[in-house]
Amino acid sequence: MKLISLLLISISLLIACDEAQPHLEEIRERGELRVLTRYGPTSYYVKGDQLAGFEYELAQRFAEHLNVKLKIIVPENLSNILSLIENGKADIAAAGLTITTARKDLIRFGPVYQEVTQQLVYRQGTKKPKSLAKLDDGQLEVIANSSHVEGLTSHREEIPNLQWTENNELDSSSLLELVQLEMIDYTIADSNEIAANRPLFPELLVAFNVSDPQPLAWALPLAEDGSLYDEVTLFFETMEETGDLDRLIEKYYGHINRFDYIDTRAIHRRILTHLPKYQLLFEQAAAEYGFDWRLLAAMSYQESHWDNKAVSTTGVKGLMMLTLSTAKQMKIDNREDPIQSVPAGAGYLASLQQRLSDKIEVEQDRLWMALASYNIGLGHLEDARVITQTNGGNPNLWSDVRQSLPLLSKKKWYEKTRHGYARGGEPVRYVENIRRYYDILLQTTATGTVLEPTPLAPEASAKELPAAL
Repeated sequence: MKLISLLLISISLLIACDEAQPHLEEIRERGELRVLTRYGPTSYYVKGDQLAGFEYELAQRFAEHLNVKLKIIVPENLSNILSLIENGKADIAAAGLTITTARKDLIRFGPVYQEVTQQLVYRQGTKKPKSLAKLDDGQLEVIANSSHVEGLTSHREEIPNLQWTENNELDSSSLLELVQLEMIDYTIADSNEIAANRPLFPELLVAFNVSDPQPLAWALPLAEDGSLYDEVTLFFETMEETGDLDRLIEKYYGHINRFDYIDTRAIHRRILTHLPKYQLLFEQAAAEYGFDWRLLAAMSYQESHWDNKAVSTTGVKGLMMLTLSTAKQMKIDNREDPIQSVPAGAGYLASLQQRLSDKIEVEQDRLWMALASYNIGLGHLEDARVITQTNGGNPNLWSDVRQSLPLLSKKKWYEKTRHGYARGGEPVRYVENIRRYYDILLQTTATGTVLEPTPLAPEASAKELPAAL
């Protein structure tokens, strides 16, 4: 009898130990980090033939930090994201979630990594509302169970007649599109989402801020075990200390802060009227030199607005605005001939990439610096890298070098450089513009469209995508 009792106690202890297994160890044992997110330009999307997005890349880095694979799960809507993480059906929700008092009662938030402001959006050409109390009879539609609903509810006491519709099917980008299409009058979205979507929906305008700046953070299940929370905290502390978090924010948001309505409208028109004539040339040159054709198209639009007869005051010509010396170097004799100009421009850009220092290891940093060199010359870019290092920055990161380029026009700095004076602000704007045009092309061409949510399978409660390895 004693033996049976001891055996039962041992089994109970083993079960208790198993139940008490730390969440972090469980993730490491299964070799997989399960992350909930949502489709959209601020979270998770397909960029060319790759997966991208601020939240996706952040989650990918955390998975690498844990030495496990990343499994992305995209629920049908925000409500499902919140309920799934609340019930412990995933490890983390990385979906641009605002920290609110109501949510803190149900889920645990990690460290704050960004701040956003809720803004009311309307369409250009309609009357600009002055406040929530003066929306007249316009239709306001917001995402169900969002922080926007919480904010609106808090205004009900002072604005009893405030009305809105809660949409349980569409995401923020889709509601912004409805405003663009004049299917609804207003929506409320976070400032980062509005900035990311305006290149695609240029008719959108911000009427006013609906909230003060609000923190964003990852959400974790509300549990006594704090092992995963502690590791997430350590991860973000390291990202802060190394500057990697700032660089990631710059990568996804650094080029979209400046919005040009006229310019954005113009490229949307020319995508229809001019791009079809040259798309095949961009595709062929991209295949030859290893670029995304939309990047070359964006570069060409910045250079010539896809006008093969374009000529600048400095004598550069054609779709890729080549100098005479570059044309000779690339062995072409007619810069205004698109068949010659496009592959020559792509080939020259590729040669600039190859000539950059091997210490510039990150592919995108090499690309942005090559583009800057295409505009200002490789010598001036190297001068800016020297200045960057002198000032304590990292000469191998575009986010640091772009801060130094404008100094090339200041006597204090260019006197000390090898190649002298240059209008260093121009290549910064040049690269920013190309990045904006590239985003627009990715979102408006068939293979680069932001993914649409897929309905949930009844038994799964979430649509699982292939693991991103």
